[in-house]
Amino acid sequence: MPKKLLLLPPLSVSSAFRAPRACPASRPAMNAARTGYRVFSANSTAACTELAKRITERLGAELGKSVVYQETNGETRVEIKESVRGQDIFIIQTIPRDVNTAVMELLIMAYALKTACARNIIGVIPYFPYSKQSKMRKRGSIVCKLLASMLAKAGLTHIITMDLHQKEIQGFFSFPVDNLRASPFLLQYIQEEIPNYRNAVIVAKSPDAAKRAQSYAERLRLGLAVIHGEAQCAELDMDDGRHSPPMVKNATVHPGLELPCEEPPARTPLSSRDPVRFFSASRCPY
Repeated sequence: MPKKLLLLPPLSVSSAFRAPRACPASRPAMNAARTGYRVFSANSTAACTELAKRITERLGAELGKSVVYQETNGETRVEIKESVRGQDIFIIQTIPRDVNTAVMELLIMAYALKTACARNIIGVIPYFPYSKQSKMRKRGSIVCKLLASMLAKAGLTHIITMDLHQKEIQGFFSFPVDNLRASPFLLQYIQEEIPNYRNAVIVAKSPDAAKRAQSYAERLRLGLAVIHGEAQCAELDMDDGRHSPPMVKNATVHPGLELPCEEPPARTPLSSRDPVRFFSASRCPY
């Protein structure tokens, strides 16, 4: 049986180099979302949510969809309501009065975003908790170092905070930490919002805060006052618990048996009538 040839029309230059078909409208939006960033609020309080909304409005972005709540047994539960795969995530976390709950909310949300394949997780913490416990006192512990290790284990890759209690705290972390300063904003607020700030005085509550108070006083050209006193948690060399034996405050000491003091024997006064004794006592070389 003879074979039949199928003749096709010749291809033109325009048809050979035809542009690819346009993707659907939903696909570019999905790619843009994957390469962008999202902002989440890790706290269930109204103050943290309001701060996160102001940040997203300033950036022209949308607040991430998540649910943070407390169960009846007191445990914290966090649920992420959208895909965060391959995105940079910013977690806004303010510290209310219940510090431990806020820390657990931050840790659980960071771990939930890590398991959801987020690319980078940046924690925005204006006030870093436990920053005052950055030194070893008596038989205590360096809690700030512990918290830094927990945040790294939870999946955080960067932290943005303000005015750490000690600048050396940045060395506790295994990832970058941005320690921003609030002094420019505070100085601007004082100059613009307080009408008679020239009649004020900058007060340092302790000698340790005198250096920072002096910088404020010099910039505002105001007087400086320093409150001197004994700190409640001052560490002394004798009562820090590392001496053997440690000094016990308000301890009752039992004197025990008191031995009588030996009194020297009474000596008769010297006189010139006793030549032998007078000669030996005067130690005359002749």
